[in-house]
Amino acid sequence: MKYREQFEHQVVREDVWIPTRDGRTRLHARVWRPAGTDPVPALLEYLPYRKSDWTAPRDAQRHPWYAGHGYASVRVDIRGHGDSEGTPGDEYDEQELADGVDVVNWLAAQPWCTGKVGMFGISWGGFNSLQIAALAPEPLKAIVTVCSTDDRYDNDVHYMGGALLGIDMLAWAGTMLAFASRPPDPSQVGQERWLPMWRERLDALEPFLHTWLEHQQRDDYWRHGSVCEDYGAIDAAVLAVGGWHDPYRDAVLRLVEHLPDDRVRGLIGPWSHQYPDRELPPGPAIGFLQETLRWWDQHLKGIDTGVMREPLLCSWINDPVPPATSYDVLPGRWVGDTNWPSPAATWDEHPLGTGGAPVLVRSPQHTGLDAGRFFPFGNASDLPPDQREEDGRSVCFDSAPLEERVEILGRPRVRLRLDSATPRANVIARVCDVAPDGSSTLVTRGVLNLMSRHGRDKAVEWTPGTYEDVEFELNGIGYAFPPGHRIRVAVSDSYWPWVWPHGERGELSVVPDRSALLLPVREAADEPPIHFEEPEQAPPLPVTYDRPADQGPERLVTHDVAKGEWTLEVDPNYGGSRTYPDGLRYEESARETYRIRTDDPLSANAVSEWTIRLRRGDDWDAEIVTRTELRATATDFIMDSRIEARANGETVVKRVWHRNTPRTSA
Repeated sequence: MKYREQFEHQVVREDVWIPTRDGRTRLHARVWRPAGTDPVPALLEYLPYRKSDWTAPRDAQRHPWYAGHGYASVRVDIRGHGDSEGTPGDEYDEQELADGVDVVNWLAAQPWCTGKVGMFGISWGGFNSLQIAALAPEPLKAIVTVCSTDDRYDNDVHYMGGALLGIDMLAWAGTMLAFASRPPDPSQVGQERWLPMWRERLDALEPFLHTWLEHQQRDDYWRHGSVCEDYGAIDAAVLAVGGWHDPYRDAVLRLVEHLPDDRVRGLIGPWSHQYPDRELPPGPAIGFLQETLRWWDQHLKGIDTGVMREPLLCSWINDPVPPATSYDVLPGRWVGDTNWPSPAATWDEHPLGTGGAPVLVRSPQHTGLDAGRFFPFGNASDLPPDQREEDGRSVCFDSAPLEERVEILGRPRVRLRLDSATPRANVIARVCDVAPDGSSTLVTRGVLNLMSRHGRDKAVEWTPGTYEDVEFELNGIGYAFPPGHRIRVAVSDSYWPWVWPHGERGELSVVPDRSALLLPVREAADEPPIHFEEPEQAPPLPVTYDRPADQGPERLVTHDVAKGEWTLEVDPNYGGSRTYPDGLRYEESARETYRIRTDDPLSANAVSEWTIRLRRGDDWDAEIVTRTELRATATDFIMDSRIEARANGETVVKRVWHRNTPRTSA
């Protein structure tokens, strides 16, 4: 990593309040911009994650860097979060997006701005960059969206293939309950204002989980904010970025396919859910800020940087590696495609069998414990370990040893002729690279809730005793299978805790010779090499991190043999406790716990627990403790949440929620 100490422009920083159209609520912003009076384009990052502390280290890496290169780089707290006024709402709700449009227009009107604005962000900030671009405010000319999605229903933390995502539906709802409960900082809003503002926020809270489980099919709630509903609404230039170890990577493939070639470029590397310059596993990291500067210069300053003459999609092809839960750097190479789907790729169909009777799929309910983290974050236990145990809990179909290297790029598909013994069931397919020593590396996977086989907007129960052909896509991947290895398709009807099980224990019958794996095989050819600069950032913020000695493991699996119960405990490890240069002490601990019994889908239970404490000197000490739990009967989901907030040791608010929601399709 190269830290840039000197820039072309001297950088000044100021905190400002931005009014919104309701005339009552102001959003708090931090602006880094070149010193002087010449107007420059503005770049906006718009998040609920608190610029004063939680994202401050990351903000320091990039916002001053952009300002030093001739842009006003602006970080804004969303309404009801951080130091902004108002109360928090649902993720990506109409209020958030309307406020975002107001911010874009306000930035364009400032005397230090040329009137042209760009937006960028990762995850939440990547989502709302796309969504605000679809609202087409006139000053917004370009965006950079990283690790985000165009489809809020089928490619987010809530549902996948129409199946309820147990691991992040619950975990992210619990995380956001804790995050939305954090108070404003008295150093920004004033000692007299912070406590009344905090009470107002806490009184307005409603757990996201309630809303998400009320919408178990793709309806208008999920269509809102899903730009795949109308790609034509996006007028800004879009640089879409993802990583093969991020769950949102498929959005990059859809965006480069559906947006006009003169307004989009895509980039997919080996990365996790992180900016590609942060040097977090897996690498290699790239000079991502330099790449985005070329994008901004092209679309906000009218400088021909050559970026629009480069391939439509640049992708990393992973070379094979033994299974591991973390890799510092993955081997592989960059390839470029001028069109998407790639004209260099053809569909290669591999039947799962050559005849015989149907195969019975009846997986233990704890199948999926070796799935790895839904959002790999660069931690030591994020990625899936050796899949041999998972394969043993599944039905596996192996190819013959490969005679030559096979490279794939895109979204594989699985077609299954099957019958379900129950009206409601899930089917999960994993593609693994099996080495001669038997080790099994997960390449990609996909899920289908059989009730959504006729469309994600409807729930159609299966008629047991009836065979149907179902086909579904797996997550996109760039991967090279080496000679001598086998390609394995592992099929299961359970995948806990990624997928919440239906309420009745069932089984699937799969007809192998009427089923197939379809691979997008990309022919290797002599191609111009693709190179990126080494990562470069502004100097880091001097933050001190510490990990308590009694903090447990990141990921722990235990098995109560007598009860037949499996427990997965996860520390999401978003950074832990830290001390900032202004004396702020931020302490954060979290634990996710997932339990299930081998033979009972109704034993599934998920809990998210958070404790967050912020303090500075003797004047300010705020603490939040939250707990969110999800369980189910055969007919209902049951949700219990609670929060206690304390100021200087005294309880400010204590709230408890209990909610039952019918199981309509999940």
